[in-house]
Amino acid sequence: MKTMIVILLSAMLTDNFVLAKFMGICPFLGVSKKFDSAAGMGVAVTFVMICATIVTYPIHHGILVPNGLEYFDTVVFILVIALFVQLVENFLKKCVPSLYSSLGVYLPLITTNCAVLGVTVLNIDNNYSFGQSIINALGGGLGFMLALVIFSGVRKKLEYADIPDTFKGIPATLIAASIVSVSFMGFSGLFN
Repeated sequence: MKTMIVILLSAMLTDNFVLAKFMGICPFLGVSKKFDSAAGMGVAVTFVMICATIVTYPIHHGILVPNGLEYFDTVVFILVIALFVQLVENFLKKCVPSLYSSLGVYLPLITTNCAVLGVTVLNIDNNYSFGQSIINALGGGLGFMLALVIFSGVRKKLEYADIPDTFKGIPATLIAASIVSVSFMGFSGLFN
């Protein structure tokens, strides 16, 4: 049980895909302008990470490895991720159209989000069991959502801040992102 908690918390905090590994930066910068869209994207990515892990783990260990086809991991994983992204996209389009429209082009880009692919590959590279892989995917998704939600608050504050014209827009956003990233470095060493 202790191992599972360490995997969960380290995936959320010390090994955060966005703030420590710098994966998934495109939706992090693109969707974090509003809290609702940031939280919605975080839930969508978490769902896709967990579902992709549930499907890719047995495919890797049950089909690809026994047949010496490990080199197909990336292709198979991306296809599985694309399947779940389509499910999420269709669900949001029918059930939550406002969130669907606010996420815009970033929703289908979950397929190529390296954080989602990264969690499936890291589960194999770290030799996690099936249960540990699911916990890592959950922690990775929750960490992604945490980064998006925190940064949406920071970006809201930036709208009202007195920033020199030179730094308005993208420069201020990138500087704020780096400061948020550095703040997460305080968690390093907690779970080693």
